[in-house]
Amino acid sequence: MAQRYNPPTQSTAGQVFDVFCLLLMVFAVLFLPVWLDIAVPSRTRVLPQGVQMQETTNADGSVTQTWTGLTWEAIGQNPTMQQRWEALGYNLEGVADIVTQPFDYTIDMGGIAITGIVILGYFAFMLLMSEKEYKEVIAEKFG
Repeated sequence: MAQRYNPPTQSTAGQVFDVFCLLLMVFAVLFLPVWLDIAVPSRTRVLPQGVQMQETTNADGSVTQTWTGLTWEAIGQNPTMQQRWEALGYNLEGVADIVTQPFDYTIDMGGIAITGIVILGYFAFMLLMSEKEYKEVIAEKFG
């Protein structure tokens, strides 16, 4: 007859330490890409044909934008869109600053592959490190 498996007990301080470490790792995994500017979508200014913009830095450090050839139609906004923007408090220059900088959400297949490899590697690591405990539990339950 197989010996009954009794898992090791962990102290309260050990459990609190484990929870703190897990929370720290979760926050690191979630926020590190943002802090390192890895997970930030890129924005590049795309000016429509006939529209030009020039930025000048003032003495106080603020930036002034000067637009030429700018119309609602030139930036692809119809009269209904124009009304909605104005209802939100935006003028033509403010809308042009937003509309001419679209987000680029290009999917990085290399990053996805690396993430998958890391997840599978972690899973394999956990299985290998827990092999002894799994065998003891299976032997106890199924003889």
